[in-house]
Amino acid sequence: MRAVIAAIESGELVARTVLVASNRAKAPALQFAREHGVPTLVVPTAADPEGADARLARAFRDAGADWIVLSGYLRRVGPKMLAAFPGRMLNVHPALLPAFGGQGMYGRRVHEAVAAARPTHTGATVHLVDDEYDHGPALMRVEIPLGSGDTAQTIEAKVMAAEPRLMVDTLKAIASGAPVGAMQNFR
Repeated sequence: MRAVIAAIESGELVARTVLVASNRAKAPALQFAREHGVPTLVVPTAADPEGADARLARAFRDAGADWIVLSGYLRRVGPKMLAAFPGRMLNVHPALLPAFGGQGMYGRRVHEAVAAARPTHTGATVHLVDDEYDHGPALMRVEIPLGSGDTAQTIEAKVMAAEPRLMVDTLKAIASGAPVGAMQNFR
């Protein structure tokens, strides 16, 4: 989210951020957004997931969102959000999907699984969000070579360094009018 807002502020990305939402009131992203003049919303999801889903969909529609970027949002997106933004919701996953994806595969867990499998490459994938974890079509990805001494921690650092640029590049392609279904710009 920080990289997207910075790219917009610098003029690199022709877009605007209309709302930043979180299910956690103390999420650092909310403070960052406020500091940059972006409206924020906290919608707790645990007690009433269906109500939270409806509230999020309504809030983003009312804010005039065209695309939704899930940046660190670790909850399953509900049917109302999916219906409100079909084919217009992005997530970045810290591996080369479909490998190391699915329910429960997020954050350090992904990097631990990659380190245990010892592939020669890992990376990050920006994909469209659907009703399954890490399942929607991949739009862009970046490959990162791994060495024999890489650990979950070093892998995580490499991937986290690449993810912001990957998301900004994906959004730039979308903003330029690239047909989303034809992006498949794997690099």
